[in-house]
Amino acid sequence: MTTMAAGETPALEDLAAQSARPERIAELTEELVPKLQMASKAIGKVNSQTRLLSFNAQIEASRAGGGTGAAFGVVASAMRNLADKTASILHTLERETSMANSTLQSIITMLATTVRGTRLSDLALTNIDLIDRNLYERSCDVRWWAADTSCVQALTITSEDSHRYCSSRFSLILNSYTVYYDLVLCDINGNVVANGRPNKYGSIGTNCSETQWFKTAIETKTGEEHGFEGVHRCPLVDGQRVLVYSCCVRTQGSVDGEALGVLGIIFNWDSLAQTIVSATPLEAEEKESSRVVIVDEDGLILADTDGRQLCESIDLKNWAHLKTRGKGYVNTTIDDQKYCVGFAASPGYETYKTGWYSLIMQRE
Repeated sequence: MTTMAAGETPALEDLAAQSARPERIAELTEELVPKLQMASKAIGKVNSQTRLLSFNAQIEASRAGGGTGAAFGVVASAMRNLADKTASILHTLERETSMANSTLQSIITMLATTVRGTRLSDLALTNIDLIDRNLYERSCDVRWWAADTSCVQALTITSEDSHRYCSSRFSLILNSYTVYYDLVLCDINGNVVANGRPNKYGSIGTNCSETQWFKTAIETKTGEEHGFEGVHRCPLVDGQRVLVYSCCVRTQGSVDGEALGVLGIIFNWDSLAQTIVSATPLEAEEKESSRVVIVDEDGLILADTDGRQLCESIDLKNWAHLKTRGKGYVNTTIDDQKYCVGFAASPGYETYKTGWYSLIMQRE
């Protein structure tokens, strides 16, 4: 965008760019129509005066009589005919202008809706794609680290030294991967035997056998698979909102080895998702009327610019219909308020797909 010094007049191309928005076109149309109506009234007034002059000229022609009156009558008749034609043209202009304005307003409304909806759906797709790409890396991390020798030894030798060594290895990882709150290692019964931040999170000794992330990992057949638990408040890290990725630790770190336990990596969800929804590139005035959210397949809010994550669900009309479309927009009503909603389903990245939805709800 071109910058201007104080007092500088905007360049013509800048003004044109600003006027290219459908909303601005609608504003200009609304400004133009009253001006046309005023011009039409002015022409009508002049035409009425012309008719009056023609009528007066006819009277004077009758009074004059003879050749002079006849000549004057011809002029008066011509003025009357001109006034009649002008009135006919003016009537046609007013009718066609009204019809054209009505059609133009309909086109502008449709165009504004299409432009807005398409843009919002594009932004929604960008948001969910960023999340998919980032979380794909998390699914890779857990499978890689579960094969680490320190994890295998901690569950094979089962001594305090092996557990401390494993915790120290986790600590080194956490120093480089700041997106994680903690890493925890559970034995085959679900008991935490090591974690990366023992001085901050006292999770050692906690039993996690009933958690979704432990159950889904222990049910996997090979080390190429991973377990998972969606967004929730995790007691292992003082109730922070997290995602947990998990993978079986197997004998000798082999993908086909016997399960010895489970590694869980506790991801800081808000640091990713809230940053993404808050940084959605909307104009300042748009942000005031917009809500950007990430929801799961049931509509539960996982990230939200209104700060209602995990506290409520989004219940949109035609929600089932929206879920069958990968990307688009819909005009709907939420709590008696009209919205344009741009949405996009998780496109997936490589072998990973959240199955979630990104929504940008903008009040009309």
